[in-house]
Amino acid sequence: MRARRSRDAPDDEQGEDDEEPSPRARPRRSRSGRGPVRSWSASAGDEDEEADEEGGGLFHRRHERVYFRARDSFYFEPLVALAIILLLLVSLWAFTQNWPPVYVVESNSMQHGGTDQLGLINTGDLVLAQRIASSQVTTYIAGSENGYSTYGEYGDVLLYNPRGVAGTPIIHRALIFLDWNPNGSFDAPSLAGLPCGSSAGAVYDVSSSPSGCGTVGLTGVLTLHNIGWQSASVAIPLGSIGHASGYVTMGDNNFDSSTTPVSGITDQTAHLSDLVQPGWIVGAARGMVPWFGSVKLLLQGNAQEVPSQSWEFLGLTLVGLVLAAMGLHYVLRAEGVEDPRRKLEDEEEAEEEGEEDDDEDAETPSDRHRWLHPIRTWRERGDEEEEEPSSETHAGSASSRRHDAAPRGRPRPSVGRRAAARARRKRPRRDDPDDDDA
Repeated sequence: MRARRSRDAPDDEQGEDDEEPSPRARPRRSRSGRGPVRSWSASAGDEDEEADEEGGGLFHRRHERVYFRARDSFYFEPLVALAIILLLLVSLWAFTQNWPPVYVVESNSMQHGGTDQLGLINTGDLVLAQRIASSQVTTYIAGSENGYSTYGEYGDVLLYNPRGVAGTPIIHRALIFLDWNPNGSFDAPSLAGLPCGSSAGAVYDVSSSPSGCGTVGLTGVLTLHNIGWQSASVAIPLGSIGHASGYVTMGDNNFDSSTTPVSGITDQTAHLSDLVQPGWIVGAARGMVPWFGSVKLLLQGNAQEVPSQSWEFLGLTLVGLVLAAMGLHYVLRAEGVEDPRRKLEDEEEAEEEGEEDDDEDAETPSDRHRWLHPIRTWRERGDEEEEEPSSETHAGSASSRRHDAAPRGRPRPSVGRRAAARARRKRPRRDDPDDDDA
């Protein structure tokens, strides 16, 4: 047992071997029962942190900083997906000026045959309906003259409410615009100057005219020749198409193949609607997304007319999207587009499990997958690690080494004691204070 040094004994009476550092004096408690407030200093804070790391302190716990990142939240991915959907819908509305901006094609009236052809309007496609002025609509007759075509045929494809009743719109092509006269006749100004009657390459003929020509005061039956991909003859009975100006519309696949030549069936002839007035038009087809509308038709039990190729293309597209997403995720992780703290923790866990090579010069997994060198922001592992200091200088440089070794960049949040436990296992234990003073 060591003898305690007397208070009155001079310093030179005690030998160096008998010197013993006085223990840290406990602060006197005030009458109120609370200890005196000690001013904070960097060295005092470092000592407290070191004591906590070594298992000392009142609660034997190291208080670590807690960082919050939005992407670590459980709701981050759903919120991002919702934001993307909202952004997409707003963009579609801004482009089409319509709500809803997208409509599903529910029948095969616009197909060119019974198979799915990319670039044409098929059953199950999603079509964007852009609101346009009636003066901007180009009919089949006008498009055949100036070369304007959409979805495999001349002219614009219109989405309209039949007879002006709001509901599921019809999506068919505008053939010609007719002006109604109070006497019951019609004018067709777009036919002016075109071959007519029995002449070679005639575009139209009128039954009420002996020559089969004429563009004003038309009555009887107006017949359009060589219409659509079937080069059909389209007969328009002018007496039963309504009493207002409007467009004659027809689906690209609405033909009667039992006649020679093939006869086209307009919406007005089939009594689907009268002449389509400009106020009934929802919009013109301006872009589409193929195949994805088939899912809606399948859920509604109305997918009988969806071509078999559409299901195949839809399945291949979905598989391609999944593979592309997985590949992008793998590339980003392999190239290190993640938090530096997470990288350090992964390396520490790999070292504990014995999955990394003990050789310091060995190639790390992140180095083996370095494909996009310019976007890497991590320092080499050899630059990040420092030499372990000796036990003599450990106490004086513990705080500085801890801050220097901290990774740069946005930190990863840590709310548990798992990271602190790993740090304590790797850091050499501080020597006993009595041994330093001895």
